[in-house]
Amino acid sequence: MANKQALRDLQTRLAERMQQVRSEQPGVSWLAVDCGGHGLLFALRQAGEIFELGTVLPVPHTAPWLAGVVNLRGGVCTVVDLAAFLGLRAAGQVAPTEHARLVALNTALGLNGALLVDRLEGLRHAATLQRVDDECADNDARPAFALARWRDAAGRTWQEIDLAELARQPQFLAITG
Repeated sequence: MANKQALRDLQTRLAERMQQVRSEQPGVSWLAVDCGGHGLLFALRQAGEIFELGTVLPVPHTAPWLAGVVNLRGGVCTVVDLAAFLGLRAAGQVAPTEHARLVALNTALGLNGALLVDRLEGLRHAATLQRVDDECADNDARPAFALARWRDAAGRTWQEIDLAELARQPQFLAITG
């Protein structure tokens, strides 16, 4: 009799835990970077490998925010100066190179490219950030690839960037100058 009750209790606990797991939000994590003094978040599933800033060869007659091309693991990749593209730094102004890195786009996005960022800031998790109320006057001008804003415990604001949506933007694909 005690075994039947123990089995029922176990089944009840398992059913409750399965229901709890179904209703939980999966953890969301981002790669945090700094571009032109602004904190940006890239979904880990959309970002690819991170590379040291090597020799970037300029490409003539391209948009000023296109830094050039670089050899990454034997493949030629276009390099977009993300701060210049977003208007956070004047196009043509030299990006700081001491901590600069290249964040390759995930191959699933269908573009052979990398983003030049000023500094890596580590990983951020949704559980440690607070979503910022988006009732700002500039929301109408926010591009489709700019998702939610988040604030960390230190008070820094982070802008979530959808790299897949960024890669579909006509302005991002129009590299000719």
